Amino acid sequence: MQIASVQPFILHLPLTSDSISDSTHNITHWGVVGAKIVTTDGLEGYGFTGTHAHLASDRLITSCISDCYAPLLIGEDASDHQRLWRKLARYPALQWVGRAGITHLALAAVDVALWDLKAKKAGVPLWSQLGGARTDALEAYNTDIGWLSFDLATLLEGSAKAVEEDGFTRIKIKVGHDDPIADIERLTAVRKRVGSKVRMAIDGNGKWDLPTCQRFCALARDLDIYWFEEPLWYDDVAGHATLARNTSIPVALGEQLYTVDAFRSFIDAGAVAYVQPDVTRLGGITEYIQVADLALAHRLPVVPHAGEMSQVHVHLSYWHPASTILEYIPWIKDHFREPANVVDGVFQRPQQPGAGTTPLPASMERYGKSLG
Repeated sequence: MQIASVQPFILHLPLTSDSISDSTHNITHWGVVGAKIVTTDGLEGYGFTGTHAHLASDRLITSCISDCYAPLLIGEDASDHQRLWRKLARYPALQWVGRAGITHLALAAVDVALWDLKAKKAGVPLWSQLGGARTDALEAYNTDIGWLSFDLATLLEGSAKAVEEDGFTRIKIKVGHDDPIADIERLTAVRKRVGSKVRMAIDGNGKWDLPTCQRFCALARDLDIYWFEEPLWYDDVAGHATLARNTSIPVALGEQLYTVDAFRSFIDAGAVAYVQPDVTRLGGITEYIQVADLALAHRLPVVPHAGEMSQVHVHLSYWHPASTILEYIPWIKDHFREPANVVDGVFQRPQQPGAGTTPLPASMERYGKSLG
């Protein structure tokens, strides 16, 4: 399975709403930025990272793939993914310019493509290639109904539909207003609308400082919050540890962490209860497994952040023993050969060979962007 070519690509796919906002971001499209790796026997593997569809920065990722990683991959055995990951991640010139950010986003795309190739070569879904499913049913939680930009009526309507019509028993609501009282009022209304049995998580996207988070958590203590995701600035280990010690609401984080070492810092400090690795940030599946194993060793649950909208994480979550539930955001599923589907609040287990990352040709043609 010798690598013949590495071809980067960019897709900007529309959201299910015209635009959405959380406490720190506003977007109208989701970026699917990745690599197509072709072997000498004609097999094609796809991998991608997720972005906010900013073309200039997306081109930095594809440039890293084509100019830095591709020359290191041509002629190599695609099945030798562990050695290839180390070759790329530890390459001296690339270590010097970055061990996170763009180089890791590009590495994620390449690594996922190699795993996709490996599973396709074996003729099985990735979860089977990794060792088989640990469960018959992977429960989903719906994030797409809870954006901060939604007014209260829209938020309540979407939450009720998710629970009453679509079968979700878990939802996630964005928080992060300048005055947290506004968020308490919204969450109180949602809790009243969906009832006490629905598990409701919240996500601050790193907006608030520690005093604001502590005040908010005190006000929210009767709302039965399942977890508080990214309450503080992403790299603030000490702040998250302090908050975790002073509230009964579990802390969740990980989508902005790029290495197993970063996760270890938060875990060692007791700063996280729900570990949220993302293959699109971590340098792919290879390092994701390291983080998931680290969480398992500390008896912490893994609930991935779905930067690839769960196309890959559905495989990993069906397989890894630390996984419990998985995020559902349906922005890009209609653009892939085997979409990540949820029925009655449960992810359907993928059946096609590969990692679920093969885009539809029509979507590649319609939404593809020039690499510059």
